[in-house]
Amino acid sequence: MARNARPTAAKREREKTLTERRQQKAARRLDAKQRKAQEPRRADGVDPDIAGITPGPQPPADWQVEE
Repeated sequence: MARNARPTAAKREREKTLTERRQQKAARRLDAKQRKAQEPRRADGVDPDIAGITPGPQPPADWQVEE
């Protein structure tokens, strides 16, 4: 039995949403790339998340200290 060779409306709709999603993703990537390029570089090479941490045991937090 022969099948209809023309794409259905549902397939066209799926392809359209895939194309739109790809374009949005490319725009997000470009935006992130531009934002990263404008961000100032850290000259000292220190990660700000771990800047004040010293190796070894850490002192207890204020809520852990018993008076």
